[in-house]
Amino acid sequence: MLRLSLLIGVLFTMIASPMDAYALNSIQGSGVKDEVTVFIQQLYKDRNSLLIHQQPEAIQKYYNQTESASRYAYQMELKRAKYIQTWAKKRGVRMVSAEPVIRIVRIKKNDSLATVSLVQSAKISYEYESHHLPPQSFGIGTRHALTLIKERDEWIVKKEWYLDPLEENPDLIPDSPAGFPQLAPHHEASQTKGRYNRERAVAYANKYAGLAWGAGNNNRYNRKYRDYTPLGGDCTNFASQVLGDAKEGGGLPMSNIWRYHGGGSQSWVQTDAFERFLLYSGYGRLIGKGTFTEVTRPSDKHPHGAIAKLQPGDLIGYVLDGDTDHFSIVIGVDANGYPLVNSHTADRYRVPFDLGWDRTTKYILIHIND
Repeated sequence: MLRLSLLIGVLFTMIASPMDAYALNSIQGSGVKDEVTVFIQQLYKDRNSLLIHQQPEAIQKYYNQTESASRYAYQMELKRAKYIQTWAKKRGVRMVSAEPVIRIVRIKKNDSLATVSLVQSAKISYEYESHHLPPQSFGIGTRHALTLIKERDEWIVKKEWYLDPLEENPDLIPDSPAGFPQLAPHHEASQTKGRYNRERAVAYANKYAGLAWGAGNNNRYNRKYRDYTPLGGDCTNFASQVLGDAKEGGGLPMSNIWRYHGGGSQSWVQTDAFERFLLYSGYGRLIGKGTFTEVTRPSDKHPHGAIAKLQPGDLIGYVLDGDTDHFSIVIGVDANGYPLVNSHTADRYRVPFDLGWDRTTKYILIHIND
């Protein structure tokens, strides 16, 4: 989970926001650019391959095991690969490909050291083991700050920082309840147009999902709104935009409490305040709250699980240690009925709703009233 702290501010100042990444291409010297760029491209290609093929030796050469920071960076890549493979096994899917697109924002070289700021847009695909369905793909976008060092004429990673949505303990991933996922009956569309435009809300969530592969707007956030990533995260600001943007989003009317005017109010940008506003204002209705097992297993009240009651344009809150830590927007389901979400910090596009979380997470399922 993303325990957002001052690290976000450090990363943000080093890498800049998605909307500015293309304007900050400050690379010193074409020779350095070519040499380091080739190394970076191969590094990220092999690291993404690790997610699929689980061959640690493929990335060992990029790290110095005798240096603590380099060894830690290496171990984190092994951990995230184990996490995604364990998640896949427990969900009855097989990871089939992970394809990165790297955009280098800045390279600075000082003798044998090079500092690199970059963004990665990764397309990750999976197949269901027991269903004859086409591969399903989702996107994750991350911002990275690396220090490289040249040893024996070879570049290696000295240290690296990034907010990793897969940085979790694979041993804490819960099993899937019997029958999950499944294609639940479609919700009947309202015959009368309400104040919440779901189609536009979902289109907004897809267009402005930032660095994640699959997102629109040239992988940039909406310039109309401030990016709150350096202040602790942009997920709630993004969810508020999806619901409330009058021109492109869901069009819910702003209020004295929930508003954006040159900046967002507390209820617009802060997770717990946003949750309270939705549930007490009548804008949202709580469908259910619980662990992965509790919201996905069938019950008399929810034959397909409470999660199946969510519609595109609804929200999921993620609770850690009693505090709401994150919000994502439900944008639909995959070909087998698995709920998919978009979010900021880290940027996600059509990602399975529980990927990057574990059995200690509680999910708040909020239906937005039409």
